[in-house]
Amino acid sequence: MSHWIDLASRRVGGAALLANDEFFAPKENLVAPGRGVFREGEYTDRGKWMDGWETRRRRDTGYDWCIVQLGVRGVIREIVVDTNHFHGNHPDSCSVDACDAPDGTQPDELSHWTEIVPRAPLAGHSENRFRVESDAPCSYVRLNIFPDGGVARLRVLGEARPRWDDLLHHYDEIDLASVVYGALPIGCSDQFFSEPLNLLMPGRSDSMGDGWETRRRRGPGFDWVVLRLACRGRVERILVDTNHFKGNFPESCRVLGWDEASNGAAPLDVKGPWIEVLPRRPLRAHDLHTFASDLAILPPLTHLRLEIFPDGGVSRFRAFGRPDDGSLA
Repeated sequence: MSHWIDLASRRVGGAALLANDEFFAPKENLVAPGRGVFREGEYTDRGKWMDGWETRRRRDTGYDWCIVQLGVRGVIREIVVDTNHFHGNHPDSCSVDACDAPDGTQPDELSHWTEIVPRAPLAGHSENRFRVESDAPCSYVRLNIFPDGGVARLRVLGEARPRWDDLLHHYDEIDLASVVYGALPIGCSDQFFSEPLNLLMPGRSDSMGDGWETRRRRGPGFDWVVLRLACRGRVERILVDTNHFKGNFPESCRVLGWDEASNGAAPLDVKGPWIEVLPRRPLRAHDLHTFASDLAILPPLTHLRLEIFPDGGVSRFRAFGRPDDGSLA
């Protein structure tokens, strides 16, 4: 299970802020979900409808560019420039720059750009992958395409690096299980219908497909997912949301905890000295469940294991609490 997320995805708040040209197709498509679709025979008043960002044919020197604000500030490990469905109209090559700046900085105020992907050729109708060798956190990227053309999606894969001082100054508690702050699933018993990363996404789910759903059990046992928290902290309130899961929600759930500082790496199974955080509690269909008074008073934890009985779907999981100061050093 990958420990990288798409820092630029619209799902986590990423946005295409400014492009020098978007004549055929808008920049906003770059951070949309999926790889893009193709609609045979569909045209706009400017030409073929394309699910991506596409600039006009350049008749002079220069190149085109688009600035994207990352939804999650982080360390970038890989850039994916996806030219899906762009054949014959994809750019010849690309490069990528990055910078770190406070949220809300205007595009024309961004400076100190650093090249993280040197100019490299692009293949049409392909996922073009580029490794990034830098540990510097970034909050903005600039995709440069040479000389012009279309790109379906831009994926900025990496690891979250929040500004903890700012967060703790503004919030009395934070969601330690939020992907925006760096939480990730590291293992699960089953993800047949949809992956557990959806549990940690911002907001409530859009549909039944926007959650974690396991196959139907035909024997004994239960399903589980192990979550690495954004940082070591004390969990004070848990939310389990079964939004959109009506005939396929779990009968009940339980939550266990683990402290890596005391016990070493969390096991990716049901073994080991896990601590009970939330005793087994019944769940309802298509509902938001809040557990606070039921929680045990615990030391700081680094991992949680959500267990669902016997199977089914959960759309979101939240673990609100306070980070342990020592873990943020």
